[in-house]
Amino acid sequence: MDKYVCGPCGYEYDPAVGDPDNGIAPGTPFEALPEDWVCPVCGLGKDVFEKA
Repeated sequence: MDKYVCGPCGYEYDPAVGDPDNGIAPGTPFEALPEDWVCPVCGLGKDVFEKA
């Protein structure tokens, strides 16, 4: 699974880790994140993320 990086702040979404603080289980691919999921660091949407 590919990692994705938030362009503005540099946060890296790692599917192996997920985002447990926001209810995203480990093993969740970026493509399967809910459309309303936002970067846990800067609060911007999925559209600002690029494949690492």
